[in-house]
Amino acid sequence: MTPTPARSTEQRKKDTLRRLEDDVDVWVATAGPDGGTPHLVPLSFVWDGTALLIATPAESATGRNLAATGRARLGIGPTRDVVLIEGAVQSVTPEDLPEEDAEVFAGKTGFDPRQLATRYLYFKVVPRRIQAWREENELSGRELMRDGQWLPPAGART
Repeated sequence: MTPTPARSTEQRKKDTLRRLEDDVDVWVATAGPDGGTPHLVPLSFVWDGTALLIATPAESATGRNLAATGRARLGIGPTRDVVLIEGAVQSVTPEDLPEEDAEVFAGKTGFDPRQLATRYLYFKVVPRRIQAWREENELSGRELMRDGQWLPPAGART
């Protein structure tokens, strides 16, 4: 099987932003503050243009890890069209989340943690690093964001 030609940096960024806007599910990887066993779960998300909003039970391994470390690694898409995000995490209680954000989350994901008996927390994941690639021919240049800043297109003057 011959891979499709490698996308430009500009196209990868456009495709990544489209995934963030359109996709609903993300793999969330966390570990405890002691560097213990990594924990991986699928969760729903909403992208607001600067951060991903996810929700999980406060007392779950993921909830505890996110609250304790303030860090997560996220994966969106299939293995041959992946977006990896390393992010800084902010915990938000349902009471502190703006009503509009909670409604957008519930509307897009079809899931409203505010309606459950189990205590959930929302978490805003602010990307610090984003990588995207499809095949081996896109490994070079897969980094699109570093230190929270989108990188300029290849060949662009800075």
